[in-house]
Amino acid sequence: MGGCCSCHVTFGGRVYDMESESNEHYNKNIAYEDGYGGAQIMLGESSKFVSKYCQKGRKGINQDALTVWEDFMGEQGMIFCGVFDGHGPLGHKFSHCVRDNLPSKLSEAIKMSQQNSSSSGQHKQNMSFVSWNESFNKSFIEMDEELAMKVDTDGFRGGSTAVTVIKQGDQLIIGNLGDSRAVLCTRADDNHCVPVPLTVDLKPDIPSEALRIANCGGRIFSAEEDPGVQRVWMLEEDCPGLAMSRAFGDFCLKNCGLTSVPDVFCRKLSKQDQFVVLASDGVWDVLTNNEVISIVASARKRSMAAKILVKHAVHAWRIKHPSSEIDDCAVICLFLNE
Repeated sequence: MGGCCSCHVTFGGRVYDMESESNEHYNKNIAYEDGYGGAQIMLGESSKFVSKYCQKGRKGINQDALTVWEDFMGEQGMIFCGVFDGHGPLGHKFSHCVRDNLPSKLSEAIKMSQQNSSSSGQHKQNMSFVSWNESFNKSFIEMDEELAMKVDTDGFRGGSTAVTVIKQGDQLIIGNLGDSRAVLCTRADDNHCVPVPLTVDLKPDIPSEALRIANCGGRIFSAEEDPGVQRVWMLEEDCPGLAMSRAFGDFCLKNCGLTSVPDVFCRKLSKQDQFVVLASDGVWDVLTNNEVISIVASARKRSMAAKILVKHAVHAWRIKHPSSEIDDCAVICLFLNE
């Protein structure tokens, strides 16, 4: 499917060429602001290796957020990407707070781990998986504690997912919480694009997740109005009915098996690996992994790839779910080669 996906989308009888609609914007200088530890926070929608785009759906305030930090931790070429999908009455505040604070917390945790490693003679670019896992766990837990103090003090105001990727040299480190997703595009021997999932949608129908929730006293069942979706409920109350097993926030469920500990995964990159797509479920609910990488791979300009993908997702919502409200969509495309 790699080379046959059109970058033209039809809305209301008009055909839009998504690559020409905003060409003027992408000729402007790339803007950054200073981030923690010497990083550069990307303000625009594209840079040399990144395309990003976020669009509000039809459900109310946009609860999706995203961020890209280049030269992460002050290290040239190191990149942090994160997509955050809020839910509940204060979902937008959760996702925005995580976007603004998690990268610096993760940077500090990694720095501490590197200092400990250097004292034992280990090079900072050769952190073990155990060290990466500890750094992600520490920063995510600290982030959740801050949210409990600053955003939601009663525990019933919602939460947020987080799918995060760090690229350091030929290493990808992924930290995932919830049902946002990261997918890698690699080239097969015959040069066609192949999707490689980097995350698992962390939902209560996964046996290991269900076991943890059950052992903590949480309950899992589907709501009558939505029988196909398993949800997490409190022990003695039929609320809140969360359709994921890990998340920031949702503090009323934190004693019922819901956790803010991320699922962490490392991958060594090869020359065949082309790009990574991080996106909220507004994209994955209507497009397959293969469709997503095909759309991005077919974009004639990298700078437009994320916006093109979002427009395809919106179009798919209108075709597949005409009576449903279109969800918010957030996308980051991280390109791995020149």
